[in-house]
Amino acid sequence: MKEYVLTFYTKENCPLCEKAKAVIEELSEEFPLKMIEKDIYKDDQLLELYQLMIPVLELNGEQIGYGLIRKDEVRSELTRLISH
Repeated sequence: MKEYVLTFYTKENCPLCEKAKAVIEELSEEFPLKMIEKDIYKDDQLLELYQLMIPVLELNGEQIGYGLIRKDEVRSELTRLISH
């Protein structure tokens, strides 16, 4: 089964990021996901892009969620992207 790389843009001490990470871990039981975490404060370009949006989820270069991450919405996006 193919594994899909989910990029998780985050920062330290971010309660929304912790909640989003828990959602990703739950969805990893349903989908073959490999999560890569990127701290936006370690890259000026990422900081400029995502400072007001984090956490941000990206799969195959497509943003699938940001801010308040909802499990059902992410599941729907994962299903749409993976089934194509």
